[in-house]
Amino acid sequence: MNFLQKSISILLFSFFTATVIWAQQIYNLDLESSIELAKERSKTMLILQQSLKKASFDLKAVTSSFKTHVNMDLIIPQYTETVNQFQDSAGISFYPVRQNQLSSTLTINQPLPTDGFLYITSGIQSFADYYAHDRNAQISSSIGLQQPIAAFFGYNKLQLGYKQAKLAYDLSLKQLKRAELDLVYDISQTFFTLLSFHERMNIAEMSFNKQQEAYNIAQNKFKAGLIREVEALQMEVDLSEAINNYDIAKVDYVAQNALFKERLGINLNDSVVIKSDLGYNKVNVDVEKAVALALENRLELKENEIQIELSEMEIKKTQADGRINGNILLNYNFIGVDKSQLAIPIESSIDNTWQNLINRRGSFGVGLTVNIPIIDWGENKAKVHSAQATLTQNKIQLDAEKVSIERDIRTTVSQLQSSLRRLQLLEKNVIVAEKSFEISRQRYANGDIDSQAMALERERLNNAYLSRLDSFINYKLLLSDVMRKTFFDFEKNVSMIEK
Repeated sequence: MNFLQKSISILLFSFFTATVIWAQQIYNLDLESSIELAKERSKTMLILQQSLKKASFDLKAVTSSFKTHVNMDLIIPQYTETVNQFQDSAGISFYPVRQNQLSSTLTINQPLPTDGFLYITSGIQSFADYYAHDRNAQISSSIGLQQPIAAFFGYNKLQLGYKQAKLAYDLSLKQLKRAELDLVYDISQTFFTLLSFHERMNIAEMSFNKQQEAYNIAQNKFKAGLIREVEALQMEVDLSEAINNYDIAKVDYVAQNALFKERLGINLNDSVVIKSDLGYNKVNVDVEKAVALALENRLELKENEIQIELSEMEIKKTQADGRINGNILLNYNFIGVDKSQLAIPIESSIDNTWQNLINRRGSFGVGLTVNIPIIDWGENKAKVHSAQATLTQNKIQLDAEKVSIERDIRTTVSQLQSSLRRLQLLEKNVIVAEKSFEISRQRYANGDIDSQAMALERERLNNAYLSRLDSFINYKLLLSDVMRKTFFDFEKNVSMIEK
């Protein structure tokens, strides 16, 4: 029985362990895969993608409004049974109504660039009156034009709607791209911070190993009576400090690793292995090109430019509201009618209606409706001045924003170039520090220097490694910062805006 219980326990433990291992996912991530994973799981990106999709559909809807529209209205049938009121000089009377209506109307509408529209309408109708025992039929066809006169000197609603939809789409596209570049920068910052902690842990481990080696040498020399006890004890203290620094570095790395997984939406129980080296490309950024790209692509400027265009449209609209406005109306139509007994087939009634349309000459209509503002006590003028003040404010803000962006880009590019020079210098410093440490280690082994000098050399080497690491990360982040501020990847020489 004991053997059976142990066997079952071993099987259950094996199954549980296998389940845990199977459930735990391992992510091998470099910077690009980390960014792609963050894009897929970012709620902000998903919301902005839907916003861009909405703006795209709105623009398509406005563009489609320029095209010919064809509509058909059908009544098949509509039966009505009620009581109507009739009033004349004899007084008010009521009469019952029992009717059945059949109709079909086809309308072709073509919007015009002048904000008016041309239309063609054709229809056929039949009314059957069951109390009067008759049928009334009508066939009609009409062609016409309607043109608002305000479009010639005021503003064009059709063009205004298209401009607004186009501007909204462009703005949504830039908002999405800006959010994407901000996300790239944030994830890059988190990734390189994790890389920094990982490298710091490696440096701490390397320092521990070197100190362990120095400690072993010191112990052998102490046993041989070559150094004093206090120097051997100092080496032991330095070793303990190196062990403590290594432990702290491991704790910091684990904490940053958890934060990295949280930012990417990865389960904290899953494992992440980052794939990266400390290699880099020497990128020389043309500051004038960077400034030009920023002024062309920055979202803040685009928003101000859109506000300026909308303000100009608002001025035109407000001015038009204070001027003469109205509509020009033109139409030409053909109408045929027939009234016959209900007993006559509907086909015969339609034929009679058609013959009546052919025999009746066409009729036309023309009209001009005009609205003339006479006294408004300066209301419209005040609205125009208000809109002009808003326009001036937007232009001033745009100019100030341009100066601020240009200053920021020049400063960032200057920092990037300085960072590259510093990184190249620190790489040489690392080579020198490594050679110096090896010489000092050999000299310590030979007894030419004491433990204090050895500790200083080790600290110098560690500082060289850390300074180079910080400079590398700063350089990479500045490259990403320039990219998000200019919408251009200077490292790959590609634009981040889809043309």
